[in-house]
Amino acid sequence: MNRIQLSLVMILGMFFSMPAWAEADHETDQAGPRSVIESTITKMLDILEQREDKSAISTQDRAAIRQTIAGKFDYRSMAKRSLGRPWKKLDETDREHFTSVFRDLLERSYGNRLSAYKGQKVIFAKAEIKQNKARVKSTIIDGSRETPVEYRLHQSKNGWQVYDIRIEGTSMVRTFYQDFKSTLDNGGYPKLVKVLEEKVAKLIAKDQG
Repeated sequence: MNRIQLSLVMILGMFFSMPAWAEADHETDQAGPRSVIESTITKMLDILEQREDKSAISTQDRAAIRQTIAGKFDYRSMAKRSLGRPWKKLDETDREHFTSVFRDLLERSYGNRLSAYKGQKVIFAKAEIKQNKARVKSTIIDGSRETPVEYRLHQSKNGWQVYDIRIEGTSMVRTFYQDFKSTLDNGGYPKLVKVLEEKVAKLIAKDQG
């Protein structure tokens, strides 16, 4: 998976119970999960298209992208799923801190890679909905290469929000979980937080430099 494929992914009412995944009809989906994903990604790509310097991401670009995706990603759920069992032992202050560090890591590490965007296209399929969860499949077209990307969403008090992304079948949350586990097994939660904070600090310093 190359950098642009991963970059495009990142920075990017309740339903009656159904026995299986079902396609949302066109009218319902307009205010539903597909609308959330498609409008968010489209706006983000518009920001990238309008850059004066197509080789970099400016502070203004970063702020505009962050505003575009605000409320569309459930960072707390992502952080919880990525951390696993240690989350249960954290108090609310530590949970909020870990979520903040996790979000900064995502935005800084993957957001910087958006500078590689060169007009790749994204096609979206209809949302598939089951109770309060949904998935939206999409395809990133880069020349002759097509990369399947699936967004997993759930209903929250803030509407439909992304809690996981699968690229070519690989879960982003699961990947983070596996990466974090090795550090947790060799130093515990305090070491993991320190490592992530140091990574974020280096990325911020690089951006400012």
